[in-house]
Amino acid sequence: MHVYNKDKQYKDLGGGVMRKVLAYSDNIMNVELKFEKGAVGEMHKHPHEQIGYVIEGSLIYKEEGSEDVTLNAGDTYIVAPNVMHGIECLTNVKLLDIFTPMREDFV
Repeated sequence: MHVYNKDKQYKDLGGGVMRKVLAYSDNIMNVELKFEKGAVGEMHKHPHEQIGYVIEGSLIYKEEGSEDVTLNAGDTYIVAPNVMHGIECLTNVKLLDIFTPMREDFV
């Protein structure tokens, strides 16, 4: 399987947040997200394990039970299942998030 990014469309989630589901199977999914400067990824949790990669920009990553950290392009974060987490964007941000299993709520 392969996916051409140009063939996928962003979904406007409001509040300066856009999501593009790229590829997925029952076991794994990758998603591209864009956030405008000042946008917030509200604190939330889900049963999926997640790895995020900051493609562009700078953000504050927040996780329940941990101190907030600033992440920049090239940095990565890992979220365990059912842990509250969120972000605040210091600049325009582009992320690549990978979930296992796939997020049925995104398709």
